[in-house]
Amino acid sequence: QLRASGGGLVQAGASLRLSCAASGRSSSYVMAWFRQAPGKEREFVAANKWSGSTTFYADSVKGRFTIFRDNAENTFDLQMNSLKPEDTAVYYCAAGRPITSAIRSREMYYYWGQGTLVTVSS
Repeated sequence: QLRASGGGLVQAGASLRLSCAASGRSSSYVMAWFRQAPGKEREFVAANKWSGSTTFYADSVKGRFTIFRDNAENTFDLQMNSLKPEDTAVYYCAAGRPITSAIRSREMYYYWGQGTLVTVSS
């Protein structure tokens, strides 16, 4: 079970940190963040295969968002800096075991958090 938290209303340029807490052992899973804006499909944001390994980011957030993963605490955080109005969405954490080539595909994840809303005002 995954539980996401940390969303809120911020102004453009601000920072926000989302946290995902896993109730079970998460170290063997790929952990990811997705987001869904109103009227749009859920899209990939970032993923980490195993703690300390390669991290993947969507081009739209690269250089602004950073993943922090702690397998001992079973947490998976998303630090978001320089937020833009287009980052407004419900953010979901997810866990699965996709192969590298499919790591951005939401269909490859089978555990999902409830989502946390991030609103960025201009």
